[in-house]
Amino acid sequence: MPTDQKIDYLELPAVDLDATKSFYSKAFGWTFKDYGEEYCEFTDNKLRGGFYISEQTSSTENGSALVVIYAEDLEKTLKTVIASGGAIVRPIFSFPGGRRFHFSDPNGNELAVWSNN
Repeated sequence: MPTDQKIDYLELPAVDLDATKSFYSKAFGWTFKDYGEEYCEFTDNKLRGGFYISEQTSSTENGSALVVIYAEDLEKTLKTVIASGGAIVRPIFSFPGGRRFHFSDPNGNELAVWSNN
């Protein structure tokens, strides 16, 4: 059930929905539901969102918001991201409160993974 005044849904651009679904299901276990040929919804069992067909990408270089995923085992997740078809944009680095890395998905969207372990 939606919670008042809280982020409820997230949408990202995608050039190729099939590649998007394959990557995120392999790398993070997300599941998908198609809504036509130009949109699919995802869930990570905590947050729902969607991917829509677009030639644009989402990256901090372009000034977009950064989606950050949490992982218990940062090194294992980095290896899984690479094996699933992602590219590392910024290797693991420390910041106050933990460590993280940035990656791009098959569409060129930049996301990050962080851990406090």
